[in-house]
Amino acid sequence: MKWFHRFGSLAVRIKSDDSDWIYQEEPHSSRRQEILKKHPEIKQLMGYNPAIAYIVTAEVLAQLLFAWLIRDSSWTTILILAYCCGAVLNHSLASAIHEIGHNLAFGHGHPKLNRLLSIWCNLPIIAPMAISYKKYHADHHRYLGEENQDVDIPTRLESFLFCHPITKIIWLIIHPLLHSLRPFYKSPKPLTGWEIINSIIQLAFDVAVLKIFGLKSLIYLLCGTLMGIGFHPLAGHFISEHYLFNKGQATHSYYGPLNFILFNVGYHIEHHDFPYIPYNKLPEVKRLAPEFYDHLPYHTSWVKVLWDFVFDTNLGPHARGVGYQKTPEEKAAVVAGKMKAE
Repeated sequence: MKWFHRFGSLAVRIKSDDSDWIYQEEPHSSRRQEILKKHPEIKQLMGYNPAIAYIVTAEVLAQLLFAWLIRDSSWTTILILAYCCGAVLNHSLASAIHEIGHNLAFGHGHPKLNRLLSIWCNLPIIAPMAISYKKYHADHHRYLGEENQDVDIPTRLESFLFCHPITKIIWLIIHPLLHSLRPFYKSPKPLTGWEIINSIIQLAFDVAVLKIFGLKSLIYLLCGTLMGIGFHPLAGHFISEHYLFNKGQATHSYYGPLNFILFNVGYHIEHHDFPYIPYNKLPEVKRLAPEFYDHLPYHTSWVKVLWDFVFDTNLGPHARGVGYQKTPEEKAAVVAGKMKAE
């Protein structure tokens, strides 16, 4: 028995075991066309926002100040501050890297400036990731839900190993490592010159922190990254965005106060509908086209998201929306449907 759920104008077929689903196409492309047809004024929101450069610069300098202040503190103090302060700032910088990766700081006409700003954001994160993230994140938008190309989707081994509440907590703790390494073995791409530049600058920064501030400062920054993207309330957005809290809905938004810290990453349906609208204007998308958003289920607490992820047996790494490769007959049917529509 199969059933249909409608996400915007797109029908998504769910198999009876709820494990596989087929998109007629990337689920947000049809929505985008339909929304713009009814609300062409949304095009005026597209562009960029260079003000983000001032915000991230303040965050980078704040992290350097904290790293300097705690250089002689106890390890207990360092770990507490890393979780409460360092994790928040580093996760915010990682969200800024996501924003800048879409060229939303200086626009598509200035790719080098966007890359340099993302490398600047990367410094307190300790591990070089800004340029690699941009390279693989493009596939997440282009192939959302396609198991072999959307590198945000956990592997089948992850789904098999981390299915119990205790193992799911472990998965959340080691998520920074899994999230950063998964693209390189799931869908490897050639190394680019910008990635090499990112790595060299990051290594020089790490050595400088170690030599000038000391080991404790370096550990503080590193723990801020591992904690902030691991088992932390802010990391709830990784789960809330594309896991199947509601069957057939490929993407969920979060409308809550933590959007302020993470550059409105919670407006995730809006972002996938319009990836070239800067973060500060995403709420305006929802306001201008309420009929496309207000009826959709959404999250209001990332803490609850994490709680449900751990203790709900229907949730876990396995509960990410995964599409499988269409058969030749299915592909032909999609093409024929498009030709008929034209």
